[in-house]
Amino acid sequence: MITANLVKKGLTLDYRGDVFEIVDFQHVKPGKGGAFVKIKLKSLTNERVLEDTLRPEDKLEDLYMEEKRFEFLYVQMGKYVFMDLETFNQIELEKKAVEHILPYLKENMEVTGREGKGRLFSLTLPKSVELKVKETAPNYKGDTSGGGKPAVLETGATVIVPYFIAPDELIRVDTRTGDYLGRSKE
Repeated sequence: MITANLVKKGLTLDYRGDVFEIVDFQHVKPGKGGAFVKIKLKSLTNERVLEDTLRPEDKLEDLYMEEKRFEFLYVQMGKYVFMDLETFNQIELEKKAVEHILPYLKENMEVTGREGKGRLFSLTLPKSVELKVKETAPNYKGDTSGGGKPAVLETGATVIVPYFIAPDELIRVDTRTGDYLGRSKE
């Protein structure tokens, strides 16, 4: 248990019967009356966002979340199978649980998971991934204007790439923004 005046971003709480992560907080000391804490929470079980106001002495139940490494193995009957890289246990997740990482997820890719209360709550990709360009428009000589052209990657995601990128090239993509970062070094 912690008091509301000790909250910080990224802290995970068991709050109102759900598991939330603190997205933002603000300590407010008005000129008249007592101080309070405004918090913005995001549910780890669904996409619900909650804003609340607490007194600094209010007690909150914080949760210990362990970060674990998983490898994506395959899709079987609509379920996505991941392997814990420490225990080698396999877990199956519904498509809804991995939708946010699907545009850049490919087989044998390593992802990070947050586990608490004996349950996996969230999966995150590395900050950048290397993916092969499956199809894109051809490059025309003299086409050096700014901007770019759309390219479909091996995972099905579409990214805007410079005009000189051709099909079957390996590129790096930022998984948080979906931006092209450059050609792969390999």
